[in-house]
Amino acid sequence: MSTIEEIEQAAEQLAPSEFARLATWVSARYHALWTRQMERDEASGKLDFLFTEAETERQAGQLHDWPSDKE
Repeated sequence: MSTIEEIEQAAEQLAPSEFARLATWVSARYHALWTRQMERDEASGKLDFLFTEAETERQAGQLHDWPSDKE
């Protein structure tokens, strides 16, 4: 049995309040990992195409706030 399977089985045994605490922790951990990855991607230039695209749309008058107030 793998560690993840053991964790899944243990999570199944948690009381609802304990499971909620675990879910909050997992969500925060996932968000922190995602944020660090985005920061690495930005620093390495992997996201430059997004800035270029946004600037092109801004100059063409096509860049709008999201969500749009028109919806």
